[in-house]
Parts: sequence; C-alpha cells; structure tokens
Amino acid sequence: MTARRTPPRLASLSPAAREAAARARRALGDTRAVPNVAWIAALTGANRREIGAVLEELEALLPVEEEIRHRHLSAGRDSYAQIRAPFDLFAIVRLLRPEHIVEAGVSSGVSSAHFLAALRRNKRGRLHSIDLPLRQKGARLDRGESSVALPPGRETGWAVPERLRDRWDLRLGRSEELLPALAAELDGIGVFLHDDLHTPAHLSFELETIRPHLRAGSVVLADNTVWTGEAFPRFARSLGARLVRRGRSDLVGLRLPDRPPAL
Repeated sequence: MTARRTPPRLASLSPAAREAAARARRALGDTRAVPNVAWIAALTGANRREIGAVLEELEALLPVEEEIRHRHLSAGRDSYAQIRAPFDLFAIVRLLRPEHIVEAGVSSGVSSAHFLAALRRNKRGRLHSIDLPLRQKGARLDRGESSVALPPGRETGWAVPERLRDRWDLRLGRSEELLPALAAELDGIGVFLHDDLHTPAHLSFELETIRPHLRAGSVVLADNTVWTGEAFPRFARSLGARLVRRGRSDLVGLRLPDRPPAL
C-alpha cells in the first residue's frame, strides 16, 4: 500500500489539523480544496499554530460537508464549479471575526456555507450575499451552459444547510443595483468576496463601491482574476496593500494595512 503524501501546503501543521482537512475534503467531494496555510497567514497575520487550531475544527464540520455533497448529487451534479478554497474562507473568518461579510456571487452556496459555518462558531457577525440567478435551460446541463447555472427546482444557495442560515442576508438581483445600498447599510465591511461576473469593469465597480466602507484590516478577495486583468492589482496599489495570490491560482486577496490611506 502506498502511503498518502501530505500536501506541501499542510506539511507544517499538526497531524490533527492535516487529518481534519483531509477528511473534510473527502466529505465535500472536492480533492482540490486543500487549505493554503501561507495564503491564510498573509491575509490574517495568524501564525501556523493558530491556523492549525481553526483547521482542526473542520472535523466538527464533516456533517456540513457531507450535506453539501449530498445536495449537489441530488441535483444531478457529481461535480460542481465552486470556489477552490472553502476551508481557507472558513479559517479567515474564524481568525478575523468580522461583523459583516459581503459576497457577490452565490450559485449553490459553497462559499456561503463556509462563511456561515465560521460565523456560527464565532457566535457573531452576518453574511450579506448578492446573487443574480442563472438557470439551467433543461433537465440536464447542456454543453456550452455555465456550470454554475441552477438545476431545475433549485434556488440560489441550494446547497447551504438550513441550520446555517440564521446569520444570512441573501439578496437576489444585479450587483450594480443592490451592492451600493447594501454597503451603505453596514457599519464597515470586514471581508468581501467577488465571485460573480468576472469582467474588469464589473470587478472595478464592486471594488470601488465597497472602498469607502472598508476599515483597517479588512480583507478583500476576488476569484477568477485571470479574466479581470489589472482591476484587482490596480485596486491593491491604490490602497497601499499587498496583493496575495493563492498559490498559482487566480484567486487573490489583500488585507488593508492597519492604517490605510484615506479612502
């Protein structure tokens, strides 16, 4: 029997943290979802012991991961386009303990579920999500259709377990119409995730919309930046913040300095 090789990104963690992360990946059914400890550390300032402690909590989330997987399978999706860093999101929120998280783009709700699971363990905070549903045309996903299209009979966030939804403010519609009002309602945004329409203009709109509502230490994340050009790097430079890429992927983030320039 060949021994399982520890992913390099987890090699510095305790055996308990490594095993919890491995079991969570298997329960979710996504072998790509290996937490990137260096990325989490760069965005939170936490050390590896602190990161390992919150990753050990993934053991308690196995029923959540299994339910997400079951909900995907019950909708006829044995695989699903979803953020590759669900456990990183969980760890970031557990470590930073934000009062308000805003995400643009939900689909089945994998990122939403992990944000909500972290808020539940924090016993504080709220997730505010915006989504413009894209619906599958027929009983099966046709070639050429987006893999994030909602299956028949499913609604935005259909994979999020019911027991996690008490801290969730879900708003359906166009980000251009909903995000300005949402941001203005909140007393600052602790974490923001862009994962909806991946164009330079749209990402720039969302970043500039949330800009006045960021605070020292706020974390801003954007996925699929291979399609959004210089929008995120330009925003990072304007804030005096370091862009942090998650490994070789196009998922990037930044954390505002403790004393950011005027927004």
